[in-house]
Amino acid sequence: MSAQHTLLLVDDAPANIDLLKGILREHYKIKAATSGEKALQIAAKLPPPNLIVLDVMMPDMDGYAVCEQLKANSVTAAIPILFVTGQIDAAEMAKGLALGARAYLVKPIDPAQLLMTIAANLAV
Repeated sequence: MSAQHTLLLVDDAPANIDLLKGILREHYKIKAATSGEKALQIAAKLPPPNLIVLDVMMPDMDGYAVCEQLKANSVTAAIPILFVTGQIDAAEMAKGLALGARAYLVKPIDPAQLLMTIAANLAV
């Protein structure tokens, strides 16, 4: 069943996208973007991804700005968003969740936690 789900991975570091792809490609179809602007373009195309794994710290447009724009667009507003970041800060986590993200995962990513969090948010 999960093989039919499409995930959009968004991170300005291609190495991080490759790491996530390595964990997820056996379970999901993967699309990727290395900028917030590209992520918005991909997410708005039909069919939209089933879930977005979004880095917080990116140049030009950070993950919070991307999240705000996704939630403001009727085509993408319902897509679950999981933030991934190297920051461990309660205020930043609260900000991300307040913007509508479903979860906040801290780098380095624990593969088992990532897979469980994605599965739980796709089942909602």
